[in-house]
Amino acid sequence: MSFDALQALREAGHPVDLLAVEQRSVLSGLSELEVRVLNSVKGRLEAVAGEVEGQDLKLL
Repeated sequence: MSFDALQALREAGHPVDLLAVEQRSVLSGLSELEVRVLNSVKGRLEAVAGEVEGQDLKLL
């Protein structure tokens, strides 16, 4: 069975289906090690994020 990078990223909570086709194509070529690194970075960032994260809001 071959490695499915996109599915592994989906399972880790990355919103890959919201990306452009070209971006998904790049991600689909990632190795297992590269996906593990991305998932590790995501996990570490989420671990230190506060409960509320700020967002930019522009009003007219």
